Amino acid sequence: MVKKILETNRLLLRELTIDDAADFYELNANPRVIHYTGDSAFVNVEEALCFLRNYNDYKENGYGRWAVISKSDNEFLGWCGLKYTISKNETDIGFRFFEKYWNMGFATESAAACLNYGFDELNLQKIIGRAMSENKASIKVLQKLGLTFEKEFDFSGQKGVIYTIEKPFVRRF
Repeated sequence: MVKKILETNRLLLRELTIDDAADFYELNANPRVIHYTGDSAFVNVEEALCFLRNYNDYKENGYGRWAVISKSDNEFLGWCGLKYTISKNETDIGFRFFEKYWNMGFATESAAACLNYGFDELNLQKIIGRAMSENKASIKVLQKLGLTFEKEFDFSGQKGVIYTIEKPFVRRF
């Protein structure tokens, strides 16, 4: 059974499942989509399936990255969600969408819902956002959400930035 996490006016966010393998593979297959992520494309659908089978953030942390589904047509648009990094004791907000859905407000809408969930339901006190400095679109989303610049850092050999936001946060879409 698929576990629904959040809902906005246009979107449904649910746990990723192995049934998302083909979409997950296709999402990362576009070099423009993963250009600023530091990630590599999956070799094939089976590799994406293996990743999803072994994705254990929900079990380990109680949250993770979630599939973003359009309520109007049940289309997989991408993913958005929170990720806890134990070595840094921090939670970050992240998002990735198929290119055809860029500039439609889906990243901002889904990320705002995730921030509210993190603060209201998970009682997180601080959430960060990381981006490569050249990734102006993601930085713009972080700024729209109310995150503020904290510092620069090394992002997979590239210049990166960290933005932060602390509780209380209220942004509804």
